[in-house]
Amino acid sequence: MKGFVPTPTALVDEMVRKLLRTVNVSAATTLLDPGCGEGQFIAGVRRWCKATGQPVPQMLGVEQHPGRADEARRRFKDIPQITIVASDFLVPSAQRFDLIIGNPPYVSLGNLSAEERESYRSRYRTARGRFDLYMLFFEQALTLLKPTGRLVFVTPEKFTYVDSARVLRRLMLERSVHELHFVSEDSFDGFVTYPVVTTIGPTQDYSRTHVSLRSGESYDVQLHGDDSWQSIIRAEPATHAGPTLDDVCIRVSCGVATGADAAYIVRDVDMDRDLRRFAHPTVSGRQLRRAGLETARSFMLVPYDHNGRLLPEQRLGALAHYLSAPARKAMLTARTCTARKPWYAFHDNAPLNEILRPKILCKDIAPEPFFVADTEGTVVPRHSTYYIVPHDPAVLPELLAYLNSSDASQWLLAHCQRAANGFLRLQSGVLKRLPVPESLVPAQPFSSQLEMETLTISA
Repeated sequence: MKGFVPTPTALVDEMVRKLLRTVNVSAATTLLDPGCGEGQFIAGVRRWCKATGQPVPQMLGVEQHPGRADEARRRFKDIPQITIVASDFLVPSAQRFDLIIGNPPYVSLGNLSAEERESYRSRYRTARGRFDLYMLFFEQALTLLKPTGRLVFVTPEKFTYVDSARVLRRLMLERSVHELHFVSEDSFDGFVTYPVVTTIGPTQDYSRTHVSLRSGESYDVQLHGDDSWQSIIRAEPATHAGPTLDDVCIRVSCGVATGADAAYIVRDVDMDRDLRRFAHPTVSGRQLRRAGLETARSFMLVPYDHNGRLLPEQRLGALAHYLSAPARKAMLTARTCTARKPWYAFHDNAPLNEILRPKILCKDIAPEPFFVADTEGTVVPRHSTYYIVPHDPAVLPELLAYLNSSDASQWLLAHCQRAANGFLRLQSGVLKRLPVPESLVPAQPFSSQLEMETLTISA
């Protein structure tokens, strides 16, 4: 199975304790370890049983990798209560278990083949949006868990807030989420994963969820709904009475994902004159500086009209010729998005009518947030850049000053997720919830004509 990372012994023992501390284990108790590797969790359960004098339950380890499955069989060959099968855990099964424990593989959508994606989407409710394989393991494990059963998994914490995990959050709340324990980001040697250990028990067994943060804080919360759980986990007030960034903006979004920047991004000195009508100044997150937005040295070739509609190939002229060069076309046709889009389309559409306006830009990942203005509204940001477009361009200086203020910075530091090395990961869902001053709210709603005012571009 792709995405296999062994679980450290100390974490294994802590997870086994969470699984078994309230359970009366008998010789008839059934336990499943999906993606068992060489049997770290099975060995941890044996240690617990020996230390507490409880009988060893009937344990099944499922491991798709033949070599690891063979190693686990050799490890437990003399223990009749333990069975290891070399199989794909994500195939249908009618078996049900009292206990499930494990560390599912972390495999992002981009590391799955098109065939795998479609197969999973046809079988799993959680295979939506930019899903990760561990979400499917969670769904399958919840399906195989008996109504009175108990489950402990260690996974990335992203399922608590990403939109693609909405279904998974709903499935979890059909039972009881007993605990969310956010363990150290360096728990897995050589990897920075921001893991959380999730403990799930029988339906309505617990009315509240115990949260343990990496800071050492711990308290109980009431999880609800399929929206991001972050505000609940961080024990924020249930509602914010004042306006938010989403209230004062047309759009708060990450930049354009072409899926092949090497084909679409060109330097001015390299650009043929016939390509200029398709070219827009562009910046990546790495190019943003606190001192302000430098004159763009790179340009994005955009095959979309000002309303975000993909231009017909026959209207592309020089751009079609440029993109059809063998190396570029091979790069473009290799993208997964071409299974449902023309070969020259971006991975995501480019809503130029909203992008080409006065706006504010920020990096998607940074040690601390900072914001710069595109006052002319000419820059098309790339996927590693977020752009913030106010309803009223006149408030842009005040909005920029507020976003760079200590009040906004402290709020973002408290609410943003962490990436590697403690960097902040800004996301549109978090940015939209940022409280803003009342003075930034438009005095009256803009008319649809003003809202959709278009900067004319040649097509």
